[in-house]
Parts: sequence; structure tokens; C-alpha cells
Amino acid sequence: MSTLITPVELAQWQSDGESLFIFDCRSSLMDEAAGKRAYDDAHIPGAQFAHLSDDLSGPITPGVTGRHPLPEKDAFVTTLEKWGVTNHSRIVAYDDANGAFAARLWWMMRWVGHANVTVLEGGLMAWKAAGFATDAAIPQPVSSQFTPSSAITKTIHADDLLDSGHFIIDARDQERFDGKVEPIDPIAGHIPGAHCLPFMQNLTDTMHFKSTHELQARFADAGIISSTQTACYCGSGVTAAHNILALVHAGYPEPILYPGSWSEWITDASRPVATHLSAK
Repeated sequence: MSTLITPVELAQWQSDGESLFIFDCRSSLMDEAAGKRAYDDAHIPGAQFAHLSDDLSGPITPGVTGRHPLPEKDAFVTTLEKWGVTNHSRIVAYDDANGAFAARLWWMMRWVGHANVTVLEGGLMAWKAAGFATDAAIPQPVSSQFTPSSAITKTIHADDLLDSGHFIIDARDQERFDGKVEPIDPIAGHIPGAHCLPFMQNLTDTMHFKSTHELQARFADAGIISSTQTACYCGSGVTAAHNILALVHAGYPEPILYPGSWSEWITDASRPVATHLSAK
């Protein structure tokens, strides 16, 4: 299945009556309730709401996990069954910003072995710009059965990351990577040896993904070729999925994800921290 779908294609799928499940993944790292408020106000018809913390993350253990740890797979499967998703369902995820929250659900579906998942190109803004309607009706799904299979994705533990030999990509912006600012986490900097590839640079000014040619050029300039084994992280494991989606969309082998990311890395004082000036 394609990594991305256009609004016109999604509208066609809706009219075809396929086993289609649309998920509104809108969220804000600064206001957890913002996404649900926006969803309740209006959303793509038929869409259910996927809450970043409640549905797409597990419980936080202070001093151990990052800000958005992955849930247990069984817990996520229970969520999918609550939503009515089956192994035959076609999944479309969207948000209203840059696709990062939608990419989290895209990645997690592949984590439970479900390849029939795609992200709405341009998100809700593109849907509206194409002239398609929204509504405030809340779907009432019927519980289903979902059987997970072998993961299409890969993950890596913090203890293995530095010795893995992977080309490590940090999806945060340059100033956070450099350690000049840190608006969310208590320690600034980055994992030693990582390369800064801000996920927002996967997009055009209109919040659409750049062409595959442009993405290939971007990643090649960073030193990534088709044989490069890459590992992606960010602040809490969310926007890293955007880089993974972009790499897969550009034709690269799927990178590995460090799910805990920076907010987990810094919970252990023995782990090294680098800034733009030095490592310590």
C-alpha cells in the first residue's frame, strides 16, 4: 500500500464502501486536549479520534521512560479492537499540521504487522482545500477482533544504540539538537554521533511531502544511501516516525526506531550527552 494518499483518493475510497477506517490524530505537545477539542468541532466524515497519549502511547514511568513510550502491543491491539479494526481494514491517518502525529499511527500499525495503512497527504488542510466536507458526527464502532502479526517495523533499545553502527538521525530542529534551547525536556543536546535532520524539512511550504526525488536528494546530502542502516529518534518517539515515513516514501529500506528517544535517553545520567560544542 502507498505511504501517502491524496484527498481525492480518500474521497473515492469512501464512496467505494471499502473496509475503511479513518483516524484523526490531531494533537499538540503543549496542550494534550487540543486535538480532541478540534476533532469534536469538526473532522473528516467517519473519522474516529486517536489520542496521542491515551491511544498511541503507554504509561509514563518517571525516571525510566520518555514522554510518549510505546504501549504494550496487547494494549494497542485492544484499542484497535475497540475502534473496530480488523486484519482486513484499510487505515488512513491524518492530522492538521505536518503529518507527524499521523505518522505515529502509521508506524504503530506496521508495528503490529498491518501494512494496509497510509497517511493523508497534506492532512485536514488539504482535505478542506480540495473542497471536501467535514462534520461533527461521532462514529459508533462495533468491537472487532484483530490478530497482530510479525512487525514490519524495527526498534532498538537505548543501551544498544551507540554500538549498533547505525547512522543515527535526530528529527528535532537544529537549535534543540545543538543544545541551544530545550522547550520541553530538562536536558538539552543530542545523542553523540547523531545527525540532525529536522522532520519539517521533509515538507513543502504547504505542508505536503516533498517529491521522492527531492527527499532522495535531501537524504543523500546527509550521507544516507540505499545500503545505509539508519536509526531514527526525536524528543519522544513521535516525530521520528515522520522521518521514517519520508525515508520509506523515498524508496529507502525502513529505518529502525528508538522509541524512547531523547526524553528517555536523558533519564539515565550515565548516558552521554552531546551539544554543538562538545560531548560530556
